[in-house]
Amino acid sequence: MKEKNRRLEAIRLIISSQQLGSQEELMAALEREGFHLTQATLSRDMKQLKVAKASTLHGSYIYVLPNETMYKRVPTASTVREMMQVPGFLSIHFSGNMGVIKTRPGHASAIAWSIDRSNVPQILGTIAGDDNIFIVIKEGVSQQEVIEALSEFIPNMKG
Repeated sequence: MKEKNRRLEAIRLIISSQQLGSQEELMAALEREGFHLTQATLSRDMKQLKVAKASTLHGSYIYVLPNETMYKRVPTASTVREMMQVPGFLSIHFSGNMGVIKTRPGHASAIAWSIDRSNVPQILGTIAGDDNIFIVIKEGVSQQEVIEALSEFIPNMKG
């Protein structure tokens, strides 16, 4: 994985597992995980990830990722290295020509984007939430064909 992709994934995981309200706090968390970057680079990365600030129940502001349903957070924080070892994909289930892919929180958009960008011929389109992806499958395509096509770029893909 390229360094920038690793760094972006680390930012996603840190924001999903910690309540951080400033770039300094986020930069310190990244440093603890071995990522050394400038404030300008962090700012560009946050813009690319569409990181926003949201108000908490206590009146403070924290960073959130787009598509986080009610700003859902990972309840038990692991280190970023531990979280990066586990792929975002969890499971896939089908009903007729539809499928639902379950992911770890914050991973659905990235996986759906990869599916759409890869032009998987068996899939007509995707809709992503925070930890679910809805897929529409072409008529006449088997579930096994979809799994085989997706396993080309989604690690640990199993039905």
